[in-house]
Amino acid sequence: MTSRYADLSRAQVAALVPELLLIGQLIDRSGMAWCISAFGREEMAQIAIEEWAAASPIYTRRMQHALGYAGPPDAGDVVTIFKGLQLDIGAPPQFMDFRYTVHDRWTGKFHLDHCGALMDVEPMGPDYVRSMCHTIEDPTFDATAVATNPRAQVRPIHRPPRLPADRTPHCAWTVRIDPAHPPVSGIPALAVNERSRAATLALDPIDPLDEGAADYAGPLVDDLDFAAFSHSALVRIADEVCLQMHLLNLAFLLALRARTGDDEAGRTQARTIATKQLTGIAGVAADRIRRALDLPADAAGAVEVLRLHPLLNPAAYVAASVDRGACSIDVGPSAAHEDGAWITLVGPGATGPLQAAVRGVSAYLDVDVTGSADAWTATLRTLDEPAKEPDEVAVTRISTGASFAFEPRRSLPIFPVTQPVTQRGAAAPA
Repeated sequence: MTSRYADLSRAQVAALVPELLLIGQLIDRSGMAWCISAFGREEMAQIAIEEWAAASPIYTRRMQHALGYAGPPDAGDVVTIFKGLQLDIGAPPQFMDFRYTVHDRWTGKFHLDHCGALMDVEPMGPDYVRSMCHTIEDPTFDATAVATNPRAQVRPIHRPPRLPADRTPHCAWTVRIDPAHPPVSGIPALAVNERSRAATLALDPIDPLDEGAADYAGPLVDDLDFAAFSHSALVRIADEVCLQMHLLNLAFLLALRARTGDDEAGRTQARTIATKQLTGIAGVAADRIRRALDLPADAAGAVEVLRLHPLLNPAAYVAASVDRGACSIDVGPSAAHEDGAWITLVGPGATGPLQAAVRGVSAYLDVDVTGSADAWTATLRTLDEPAKEPDEVAVTRISTGASFAFEPRRSLPIFPVTQPVTQRGAAAPA
């Protein structure tokens, strides 16, 4: 199925892609608050580890292949790792302001001039900072790197809690690939997520004849200029970023169910937390999409926002059609239903996430849903009085990412790629 982003202009998709990357980052601002409430801070950290470690290796490899910068299997270099981070919902541009240095193909470092995640967590105290910057980041950085090379190690030079309190850069890390490093392997949940429909979903190929860059096979640059990519490439990137969110959510569900159990009470608890997560991110995502594309704050604008919302994308994963005249959306059975993805949390009698999304466009909007669990119609209507913002959205808005503004930047090369990746010895690259 053709992407729903395909009928946007090249400039519109270029503006939307960083927004989608940031929206993906904010999923945890929505979900983890409810995990803390249900399981406590320490268990929340373990859920976050399992969530990212069971998703990022899958979507990192997908983006490498989509944009033509993948190295040999399990033998990629530092440049490949850094390119992947630039297109990862775990490191949205500017909000997580990664600055890269490449010494050679197998050694490099990065620091964060601004870490939006740290800005969100620091007011909560040093224990929460250590949970994020130590407990969670140590295994998840390696889990992301393993998608490129299992002998890659990401290690801190310094990291928060910050001493002194205003220390910059916020953190700094080395990345080294060495044959002597013990190989990193994926966690058990990764193998489960790799069997999802999302993991192997086929998306529209990039047209190499389209005007603009069709890949990221050239030099590593300090800041990606999304406007330099072709329309076709941008559409593929947008779809891949939405798929990153679905894969992250599927991993989140695996981590939840491991703690709530598979009896009726456990399934209910897991669904409740997952719905709160979706509701929170749905409202913030809708607000950011509307603003990024300068859409009207009315029913027509809300239908267009829903059409482009990660909940309903990519089109190859979530079957939906829009009737702009009727301000309605029809949803049918899809691969996302088979996976038990976000869309299964929405339907007749489960309208909270859709209400949050349309009210992210205007507080005067509501939605009625009719049909069955996997085939339903959502119709928008206008209210006489503004509705209260859902608590789940208010919790997500606590993040500085909810109101973060991107700024124009120049894109300069960091490390030229002028020769193919080679092998050193039997086990690792040189």
